[in-house]
Amino acid sequence: MAEAERLEHGETATPEGRRHNAASPAPVRPRDSATLILIDWRGGEPFVLMGRRHARHAFMPGRFVFPGGRTDPSDSRITVASDLHPAEAARIAGSARDGRARAARARARAIALSALRETYEEAGLLVGRKADFATRSPQWQGFAKHGIQPALDGLRYIARAITPPGNVRRFDTRFLAARRDEVAVELPSPPTEELEGIAWLPITEALRLNVAAITRRVLEELGKRLQRDPTLSPGEPVPFYFTRGGRFRREML
Repeated sequence: MAEAERLEHGETATPEGRRHNAASPAPVRPRDSATLILIDWRGGEPFVLMGRRHARHAFMPGRFVFPGGRTDPSDSRITVASDLHPAEAARIAGSARDGRARAARARARAIALSALRETYEEAGLLVGRKADFATRSPQWQGFAKHGIQPALDGLRYIARAITPPGNVRRFDTRFLAARRDEVAVELPSPPTEELEGIAWLPITEALRLNVAAITRRVLEELGKRLQRDPTLSPGEPVPFYFTRGGRFRREML
């Protein structure tokens, strides 16, 4: 669903995404969502998987995006072949009081799983391990059909961004990354038509495409991190983009 793209500062393009006016109801609480940036190293250069939103979409038609979308309640009930690296889980969960630490870790796992589910739905790539995986969740039947149990240990936290206040729909998006070799199955075509023109692109080329402002920022952040840390070491600080007092801000988490 590419919900992460609603994070672009000040951009709303559809009636459902228009900003509140003075008569609007109370502010909207951001919903969890996640994006997965798959990385394929070729000749020492990182390529990333992106697709173009279909021209018929009312919201940002023709924009290039990463696979991603909102976290679904069913994501919290999926068993995994491997869990998030503890340092990554802690970063995604954020600071939590002792009594809520378990809930925070479960939330981090669900957020990460939503990135894998959306990557399958939008790009036809299943990240996980070959296994006898079964679930009652309709959203996860694709993994069960292909005998893939989702695996989270190869995911790395890259960035976080929250849709600015004033939008009818707001998202708290975690940008995650993984190497292409974490993909167990690559289907000839995805099960949905959310994205078209799906391709592996050098980061330098992706930056020249028609992308949203937040996508550009994350691509730049990722490129810099890969230069100094090509293996994406777990537990590294990540940039956090948000709006406070009407100003767009960047802090490190």
